[in-house]
Order: sequence, then structure tokens, then C-alpha cells
Amino acid sequence: MTSTIESGILSLQDDADAARRAYELDRKHVFHSWSAQDLLDPMVITAAEGSHVWDGEGNKYLDFSSQLVNTNIGHQHPAVVAAIAAQAAKLCTIAPSYVNGARSEAARLIAERTPGELDRIFFTNGGADANEHAVRMARLHTGRQKVLSAYRSYHGGTQLAINITGDPRRWPSDTASTGTVHFFPPYLYRTAFHSATEEEESQRALEHLEQLISLEGPSTIAALILESVPGTAGIYMPPPGYLQGVRELCTKHGIVFIADEVMAGFGRTGKWFAVEHFDVVPDLLTFAKGVNSGYVPLGGVAISPQIAATFGKRAYPGGLTYSGHPLATAAAVATINAMEKEGIVQHAALLGETVIGPALRGFAERHRSVGEVRGTGVFWAIELVRDRTTREPLAPYGASSPEMNELVAACKSRGLLPFANFNRIHVVPPCNTSVADTEAGLAILDEVLDIADGFAA
Repeated sequence: MTSTIESGILSLQDDADAARRAYELDRKHVFHSWSAQDLLDPMVITAAEGSHVWDGEGNKYLDFSSQLVNTNIGHQHPAVVAAIAAQAAKLCTIAPSYVNGARSEAARLIAERTPGELDRIFFTNGGADANEHAVRMARLHTGRQKVLSAYRSYHGGTQLAINITGDPRRWPSDTASTGTVHFFPPYLYRTAFHSATEEEESQRALEHLEQLISLEGPSTIAALILESVPGTAGIYMPPPGYLQGVRELCTKHGIVFIADEVMAGFGRTGKWFAVEHFDVVPDLLTFAKGVNSGYVPLGGVAISPQIAATFGKRAYPGGLTYSGHPLATAAAVATINAMEKEGIVQHAALLGETVIGPALRGFAERHRSVGEVRGTGVFWAIELVRDRTTREPLAPYGASSPEMNELVAACKSRGLLPFANFNRIHVVPPCNTSVADTEAGLAILDEVLDIADGFAA
């Protein structure tokens, strides 16, 4: 008879064998995104729960990345897992032309939380196609073509979405043929306007935007799309008055204002949507990621009454086979209800105010490699520099560096899974991470920044 210990050893061996096979098949058959295929050595993840994941060797990591900043409710939340299973037993899939209860309820719950009267929801498969469809709606609504978007932004990897994007991932696909025009957003730490204060940065960025609109021709511009709080680009918070000024410019010129909340929405900033911090209502709001914590692919567009009316008697020329997929929307219903019941949005705000924010400000005081820290809720960035005076980044814009790679490796060796981009480490754990786990992750980062200090003048 096999003992409990022997059974455990056999189970671990089976897990290791399965992880090894998964890795071998991955390297043989899987084509990875944003990667040079021959240079990859990807980590195998075999299990996840709450704020932790386990690799193929059984090592446990505290997930300070929320994967791609989407597991807002953590991994394997039992209510969401149960909802997916229940929906699968009842109705796995149905064409979007038919009403299904999960989609209807998800739309209601989302519309109750969006600002203003954004109460019509068009479901997509993710954030990129949500932004694609938002721009299509704006173009058809206005009869115009151009789209304004910011440098240092990310809006998705599909054709239009990548061209709207304002970071280097756009460059290989940018043929200057998609009607997109980029502008400089406010970013005081690396200001394009030689500003000394947030007030100056906001005013000068708005003056720049107004001039660009004037020179491009307001009557040619369909939409302006902005991440309410830019995510992958660096979590730089819009200064007071900026988003209100953008709203006013769009209203003045009949330009559709699209708020991209794909990463910032659903509790990430300590509110249901980041625009709530700025008392602004866009014409269209895009979402994905946190709407169901990424458990099943889902995104969407929340639509104002004025734009919805454009398609009241005129067919909207767009759709997706899986729009409002029952499994995805059932997961969204369970996620939103769990976030409400468990106070997860409020918890995210509290973590930012009482744990993460104070700790990162302490890092900025103690570590010479830290140029700036910024953020809100569970949405923060640590900007690493070689020299605080010159603000030379620890990795060049659009790339990594040996030093940044060493810091990421140091995090992982200590049991922390980080989110790093260019010269920054982002602090973006699940919104319901415990105070104890958050403090443990921050303590690891504090140690790793001691290594970073060795790279700084």
C-alpha cells in the first residue's frame, strides 16, 4: 500500500514531468508574442491561487505583476471559477445575435458602474478590439477620419490599435496610413514642455494639444483616445485639470473623447474606473482585463446615448463571433459581484494609501537609483535611473538593459514575480492582495533596489 508521503512524492514527480513536457512542446510549437523566438526561455506556470503562482519546479512566487495587470481579483477566485463551471454546464456558447442571460447581466453591472450615461455595452474579445471598435464608432458618428493619441501610450496589438499606440512597439507596423496623429501628454518627470510644476505641465500640455487640433483641422478629427492613467507606458498620473481640459477641447470641436480603461479600470486605481479620479465623462470608454480578471477573454466599449443613437436605425458595421460569450460574461458577473461583496475596490485604494504609496516614497528617499515613484491604488511605477540629476534611465526608451535584467532575476530568485518595462518596475499586485503579502513583496523590492543603487551614480 502506498503511503501518503510516497503519494506526495509521486505527485510532485508527475507535476515535474508534466511541466517538462509542456516546456518542450512550447519551444517546439508555440509562437510567442513580442519576442524573438530563438532567444526565449519562458517560465512554466503549473498552478496559481490568490496572489501566488507556482512554476514547473514547484517554486512559489508572489505575483506583483497581476500577469499583464489583469488578474485584479487574483488567481482562481472560487466564486468566478464556480460561475464559469455553472455556465459551462448550462450554455457554453451561443451566437451574439441571440440574447443570453450572462451577457445581459454583465452589461447591466458594467453600465451601473461606468460614469455618466455610458449605459450601452458592446462586448469584444479583448482591449485591442475594443479600441478598434471605439474608433470605428467615432468615425462613423462624426464622418471624420483622423484619430489623436498620445506618445507613451499603449492601446493594443491589432492594426489600428498598434498605430494609435505611442510607444516603440508601434514602429515596425507604422505605415503612416491609419489616420493617426500623436501628441505629447503631460509627464512632468520627463516634461516636453520645460515645466516646473504640475500646474504648468497641465496648462502647457493643453496648449500644445489645442494648437495641434487647430493645425490638423478640427473638422478632420473623429476621436481623441487617452488612457485615463497610462499603464504600460509608466503609470504617470494626469495632473489636475488636464483630463477636464481634454474633455472641453473635444466638446468644443465635436471630437469623440475615448477613455481607454483597459488596464486602469475595474478597481486597479482604487475606483471602479480611473476617470472617476478626475470627474470626467468620456463619450466612449473601453475596458477588458479586470472586467473578469482575465479568466476568459473579454473586452468591450461603453457607449454614450448620443453615439448609440447614431446606430439606432443605421446598422453598426461590425461584430465578433464571440461578442458577449456566455463563459466570459458569466465570469464578469461573478467578478463584479465578488469585488462588490468583498470590498475589493476599496481595499485597492487602502493598499495604495496606507501601504504601497508610503513604502515607495520611502524607497525614493533611501535609494539613489529611484528617480521617481508615482501611482494610486494598486497601480504604481518605480522609475529607475543611473543619475538622479540627469535622469538618465537605467534602460533606454524602448528596450531593456543588462542591469534591468539582473534586477528582474533578483526579484524572481527571492520569490517575487515583477512587472518590468524599459527602466521601470511596476507595483501592480491583484487588487485583493493582503496587507501582509503586499508588505512582503515591497520588502523584496527594497532589497533589490539595493542592487540597483550599485548601478547609479
